[in-house]
Amino acid sequence: MTKKSKALIALSLPATSANLGPAFDAAALAMDFYIKIVAYPSDQFSIIAAGRDEEICGNAENHLILNTYREVLESAGRKVIPLELSIANEIPIGKGCGSSAAARLAGIAMAVHFGRLRWTDAQIIGEASVREHHPDNASACWMGALTVARMSVSKANIAEAQVAVIRPKGKWPLLLAIPDQPLSTEEARRVLPAQYSRADAVTNIQNSMLLLAAFTQGRPDFLAAALEDRIHQPYRAPLCPLLPALQELKGKAGIIGAALSGAGPSVLVFLDPRASATKARKLAATHFAGKGLKAELIETSITLRGGKG
Repeated sequence: MTKKSKALIALSLPATSANLGPAFDAAALAMDFYIKIVAYPSDQFSIIAAGRDEEICGNAENHLILNTYREVLESAGRKVIPLELSIANEIPIGKGCGSSAAARLAGIAMAVHFGRLRWTDAQIIGEASVREHHPDNASACWMGALTVARMSVSKANIAEAQVAVIRPKGKWPLLLAIPDQPLSTEEARRVLPAQYSRADAVTNIQNSMLLLAAFTQGRPDFLAAALEDRIHQPYRAPLCPLLPALQELKGKAGIIGAALSGAGPSVLVFLDPRASATKARKLAATHFAGKGLKAELIETSITLRGGKG
């Protein structure tokens, strides 16, 4: 083993889909495609990138992974060691698939490794959550499977995340619809109202509980109702036209229901495990074409594999 290989860290962080309809800023799931990073000490910072959004991933200037790495080490009073990164990316950037959470977690994990910080999973997710302003994507990306998370502060005044990891019962095939244009989380947040009615809040609580029951009991039939949301999707739908288009297909070709992936504009479609995912994808493509919409359609699934290994 070479000296370089001894010092490196290899990370594989999954894409994530947060909110899952009614579980706004609270729940997310990890999907079976990744950003893979190998990092090792070098004389200067540099990046070799391949895959999706290669130009963004390969631009070392103002890079989210490297900025996070530097900031964590500096705040911990540790030396910032220059790194060479090799990145192979499969996660769309800026399209509601958890790319920023994965990048921040990568930077934090590298800082923990090279700075020899003794951080727990709760601290790693907590640090990423503070930077993301919510813990859902970060928890699913680091832990894998389906997660429910909330922020907390330890007795030492350290940001942590309380995370419940749920390994869904049964098979959960997914179809992800990704449009050409990105949508910033800030823009998607601006359209949300400052207040909600009691009826809307109660409905979302009920549906969130039913959503968890669907995964823990292996009941895809619960999802058709459980995915209904009154907190964010009605307000974001005009910015994310794929959502209402896919909601029209509920009950057809094995499509159980659809929800915005994170803040959008991508949409996550839950499929009946007994049906053909290929048929569902073809139906969605035909439906989009009839409405003048364009989207990349990816067949995927929930992965139990998170960034922590």
